[in-house]
Amino acid sequence: MGTESESMLHLAAEAFQSKNFDLAAEIYECQLARVGDPGSRLELMVKRADALAFGGKFTEAFDVYRQASEIERLRPAHLTNLTEYLSGSIRRQDGEGSRRGSPGREEEAAAAGATGSGYEDFCCRICLSFLFEPVTLPCGHCFCKKCLERERKEKERPVMCKQCRDSSRVADVQSYRVNVVLSSLLAKWFPALHQAGRLRREGNGLYAEKKMEAALEKYHQAILIAPLDHILFSNRSQIHSSLKHYENALRDAEMSCRLMPHWSKGHVRKAQALVSLGRTEEALREYLLCLSMEPDCRVAKTEAPKLLSELLAPVTDQVPEHISDYSNILSSRAHIKSSISAPFQTISSCSPSSDSSLPAPERSEGSHVKGQQELRKLSQCFLLKRKRRSTEEEAEEERWEKSVDHKRSKSEPTETPDSLSSEVGDVLDPADLECSLCMRLFYEPVTTPCGHTFCLQCLKRCLDHNPKCPLCKEELSEYLVQRQYCKTVLMENLISKYLPSELMERQKIHQEEVAELSNLNKNVPIFVCTMAFPTVPCPLHIFEPCYRLMIRRCMETGTNSFGMCLGDNLKGFVDYGCLLEIRDVKFFSDGRSVVDTIGRRRFKVMQHSERDGYNTADIEYLEDVKVEGVAERELQSLHDTVYDQALVWVNSLKAEQKERIEGHFGPMPEKDCELQASPNGPSWCWWLLAVLPLEGRAQLPFLALTSLKDRLSGIRKVLLFMAHSRHR
Repeated sequence: MGTESESMLHLAAEAFQSKNFDLAAEIYECQLARVGDPGSRLELMVKRADALAFGGKFTEAFDVYRQASEIERLRPAHLTNLTEYLSGSIRRQDGEGSRRGSPGREEEAAAAGATGSGYEDFCCRICLSFLFEPVTLPCGHCFCKKCLERERKEKERPVMCKQCRDSSRVADVQSYRVNVVLSSLLAKWFPALHQAGRLRREGNGLYAEKKMEAALEKYHQAILIAPLDHILFSNRSQIHSSLKHYENALRDAEMSCRLMPHWSKGHVRKAQALVSLGRTEEALREYLLCLSMEPDCRVAKTEAPKLLSELLAPVTDQVPEHISDYSNILSSRAHIKSSISAPFQTISSCSPSSDSSLPAPERSEGSHVKGQQELRKLSQCFLLKRKRRSTEEEAEEERWEKSVDHKRSKSEPTETPDSLSSEVGDVLDPADLECSLCMRLFYEPVTTPCGHTFCLQCLKRCLDHNPKCPLCKEELSEYLVQRQYCKTVLMENLISKYLPSELMERQKIHQEEVAELSNLNKNVPIFVCTMAFPTVPCPLHIFEPCYRLMIRRCMETGTNSFGMCLGDNLKGFVDYGCLLEIRDVKFFSDGRSVVDTIGRRRFKVMQHSERDGYNTADIEYLEDVKVEGVAERELQSLHDTVYDQALVWVNSLKAEQKERIEGHFGPMPEKDCELQASPNGPSWCWWLLAVLPLEGRAQLPFLALTSLKDRLSGIRKVLLFMAHSRHR
């Protein structure tokens, strides 16, 4: 091909990507007139047919596909776009539009499918069945362990939570173990369903060992216990297929689809059974239906184009000249091929217009409505069409369904929705939902990767002392450094639904504790370490467990504040200090942290006390006494004089010293416009006190003074002493 042709083909590809399908089809048609090579013509015809199909002109598109298949049998790769269009048509007529894999779609299907099963609260959002061996992901949502392992194995991408669509916090799912508390609860509340799950697991093990008959027997037993579980029928269908019992496999797959219509895997099983029975057309429909539910289903994406290729393959019998003419179709393969185009003949005959083309997905509102109507006809005629079975087949299926109904009637009454919900209330013991650390009802329950559940605050306090699970002692350093504690949603929902009064009492206790911790006058947490001053930064390295707890509580209560005092051998800490505000915290994997704080207010300690290993105090805040008149003018004069002296001392420092000071405390603040505006006085005074070479005990009296005049006088004396010392 020449440069001009290559440019036109590139333009056509861009038009297709931008959804200008008419332009793409027109360009491909023009290029076909210039190409004689059969291989090149085949590729161009397929691309033109794709553009026509996505443009809504499906009858014309099918005709082009047919012509291309006469050159050479179409490979599955040629029919990927056609498969996508057909499955997309089903999604659009279901109201999903063209949103592929839109967030929340599978969750809605799960909720719809599980409703009425009686255990919708305990449903895995991957398999849509009862949770068996539940694993809690870091985001707080629970899924069956096997479902997560299968997701990781089958999909070439990180595991994504089916509920919150989050994959950022999901690491290697194999490192997450079964939720111990939740698994025990489900086994206690639903023994029949749990037993069915165990039989299913045993059957899967036997199937993996190629012991098909033994595996089949396990599934027979499981279905007797849980005759409403769609997974049991789906898996038994696969076993029947392995044993070449294809009719039984199809029946089980159909039952699975009836029990859970929105579960894509059931339709995959049905399609596989239909292929084994030689019913290619019906199998294709099931694969397309599966792709409409789960666009990323690898099996359906692989098999559907293969079946389309087979249906569109050239036939040796006489092929009709027009798609809508079926009178001379004799061979079975030709009959299958004609069934694909049959809907468009029906649309043509039913529509008042002679134009049988479908509108494109994105067109004007009127044409879009018309397109939806025609797609519904398409569904009735093609996608949802079923062949009429023989009398013997119908009778056999009826006998089989009666057998299943009989098994259901013999199963335990706990399978009914009402009895399932009521049974939980009957067997529920509040002790089953107690934290093993505080021995109280779980409050904000979180689950570790090792599968143990604790109250959020209880777990945090344990991790302050040791980055290991309090029960099994497994290392949790990586879990600790992430600091993303998400509540276990199912556990929290169970408590709120079945123990509302106990939860209210637990919330009341928690709120009282938070209110007490939020009080910045009573029981204020005290960090006993160094001197701190108002407006001056005070970075801290936190490593002691008691202070880890203290800092976390300050942040969780919203105060972001604590007191800083010097230590005292008799009282524990001195009677004067400064309230610090937390500006930022950086955590390390071993639990240590660097806390960036800044001084805010001075206080006097009224009462010393202690809480959970750290010091607390009842405090009274200090403010400078304001002066007026002559005293104010004298204060202003003293202030200016001392500021100038301070500036001289700072500028006399060596460049290296000054750089270190400014790197730690920042530059010296400017004079305040209003001398007495702040209750703590000018900020430069506190900055200077922080950088002057004074011991903490010498700095402490300045913090206690409520007279700005006395504080300035004291600073002047220190500066004069420093000046005399330098001249000696």
